[in-house]
Amino acid sequence: MDNQEFLEKRRFIIKLGKALHKFGTPAYRLETHLQGVSNVLGIEGYFLISPTAMTFVLQHDEDQEYNHVARVKPGDLDLGALARTDELVEELMSGQRTLQEALERLEEIANKPNPYGTKLTLLAFGTSAGAFAMLMGTSWNDVFWSGMLGLMVYGLVYRAERSKRMAEMLEPLAAILCAILAYGIAKIDPSVNIPVIILSGIIIFIPGLALTLGLAELAARDLISGTARVMDAFMLLFKLYFGVILGMAIGKAIFGETTYVPPETLPTWAIWAAVPILSTALVIIFKARLKDSPWGILAGIVAFFSAMLGAIYFGESIGIFFGALAVGIYSNLYARWMKAPASIALLQGIVILVPGSKTYIGLNTLILGETIFNQSHLGIQIFLIFMSIVAGLIFANVAVPPRRTL
Repeated sequence: MDNQEFLEKRRFIIKLGKALHKFGTPAYRLETHLQGVSNVLGIEGYFLISPTAMTFVLQHDEDQEYNHVARVKPGDLDLGALARTDELVEELMSGQRTLQEALERLEEIANKPNPYGTKLTLLAFGTSAGAFAMLMGTSWNDVFWSGMLGLMVYGLVYRAERSKRMAEMLEPLAAILCAILAYGIAKIDPSVNIPVIILSGIIIFIPGLALTLGLAELAARDLISGTARVMDAFMLLFKLYFGVILGMAIGKAIFGETTYVPPETLPTWAIWAAVPILSTALVIIFKARLKDSPWGILAGIVAFFSAMLGAIYFGESIGIFFGALAVGIYSNLYARWMKAPASIALLQGIVILVPGSKTYIGLNTLILGETIFNQSHLGIQIFLIFMSIVAGLIFANVAVPPRRTL
């Protein structure tokens, strides 16, 4: 291998690593994937990935060694771009593309605009907030107003994508505005459950998935990335919680206290219908490709109903283990059948199981001593659920070993 060829190959590996990191690939999967790609390209590679830093050590022989260290921002989930990048690597490995063509295509994927556009994404934010309220089994009033707050939150997200200053304060600002508006809504409609509609409005920011991925990285002995991801998730949770506390204080000062009028609770079918509705909204929010979307929606349904079935016989916390096991096996089989990254199905299933909302509720109970829902031993339950998800995914990989690294 001459110097020019080595230069091209290392450029591709570094660009591929940065792109996959940007698309939200967990560190342990990304390191394994880059190792495989570099081996196929005839380069010996060593990688150290964390949410904010990437280190590449690439060598062909003793005379050709290259170190590259990059400071990066934590990636956002983009399942469509992840699938396209995986296809690109397959095309390169099979000789369908040259390295130069692969580099150009990688640049094209990274700069591709949101395939669903502003209006559909706005609808998805409103739908996900309303579907979460349905999943909580509250009332139709809460579902409607949660959806309205979800639409408002997307307005802030849209603005943050175009303003650095806005991006820095996005999460706490969204929480403050949701809390203030919730008190205003309660003045008009006293049958709304204020804490529930606030939580539903900001549910898209609650870092349940990030906490689960962090714990999965720790379980895979990727200690630096796992610790960083878990701490980042907790800091985001604290920012959201502070925003809610401040917003509630302002809302109470402006609108005053309202007497809660208990409404009719949702029928059982509405709670079941919430799962496919929420999964469909997540397809748009996670930017999954249309051809992958049925598999993602099915993953959410498999996860939820497996967990529910397990909960009937073994209790809620252990039931989650069976949900994670089922969706882990399902996603590994999907990756085999469809020759696509398992993450596409896995993440859309896991997000239905993660107890991000319960972590927030537990924080509320710990600080204020108030319970949003009547649940005891919440802290132990949250810990058990997280551990059940991680254990379920480990057992799933043993039952049906993954054949793809992403």
